[in-house]
Amino acid sequence: MSSKSAPPPLPEPLGVQVADSHTHLDMQDGTVEEALARAAAVGVTTVVQVGCDLKGSRWAAETAAAHREVHAAVALHPNEAPRIVLGDPDGWSRQGARQAGGDAALDDALAEIDRLAALDEVKAVGETGLDYFRTGPEGMAAQERSFRAHVEIAKRHDKALVIHDRDAHADVLRILAEEGAPERTVFHCYSGDAEMAQVCAAAGYFMSFAGNVTFKNAQPLRDALAVAPAELVLVETDAPFLTPAPYRGRPNAPYLIPVTLRAMAEVRGVDEDTMAAAIAANTARAFGY
Repeated sequence: MSSKSAPPPLPEPLGVQVADSHTHLDMQDGTVEEALARAAAVGVTTVVQVGCDLKGSRWAAETAAAHREVHAAVALHPNEAPRIVLGDPDGWSRQGARQAGGDAALDDALAEIDRLAALDEVKAVGETGLDYFRTGPEGMAAQERSFRAHVEIAKRHDKALVIHDRDAHADVLRILAEEGAPERTVFHCYSGDAEMAQVCAAAGYFMSFAGNVTFKNAQPLRDALAVAPAELVLVETDAPFLTPAPYRGRPNAPYLIPVTLRAMAEVRGVDEDTMAAAIAANTARAFGY
């Protein structure tokens, strides 16, 4: 294995146990047990496993039911909704090419997310939201309809809402305001600037920072982290994506949370134990466990 593709080494363990608020164990190499053991060895003792489609959401619920360290989030990813409605002839997603199913197929998929959201081991509805990076104007209506439905499902089941917001800040904030956000709303892989962080803080939305907060070009993210209220900050991997520096480009996993958390503590000018204790309490509050 070249060093570029090799998993990064285990970081120094944290002194205070924390949670990875957003990971995709089903997209990582090795078993769930191995991933959880490596994470626990460095003080990451809880993970939120996030579904992006029906198959992944069912898997998240099953995995959370089997492991007390795992909590599940279930949803149709913003890019999944247009695939269901309009089809996906190129099949770039991991499900391969698909026929258009129309609005009825989206309704059926949302009904299954609703069923899963009722389960005890499912602590959140997400990741849902808007993604204007991968989906063009033709898919926006399906994304928005799906997003609004997920907001309603989260509120009805009193679960947290996990937001995926890519190049769509204003519309995500507008729809949350129009629908009335759930009591606990998390901006996963927070990607806004300091100004947006103040808007989120005023609304009481949690902001979860991923490994990209460590990237050289990410000063706006660090500025946002610096102004976010201490009680609304979470940490995540979004593994296998967004591996923190200096390991960018190599596979990410929950055991790398300490790398990002230490960088975050530095940005905020606090020691890592203070940062970890706040994040641990915030994550438990956000996801209700």
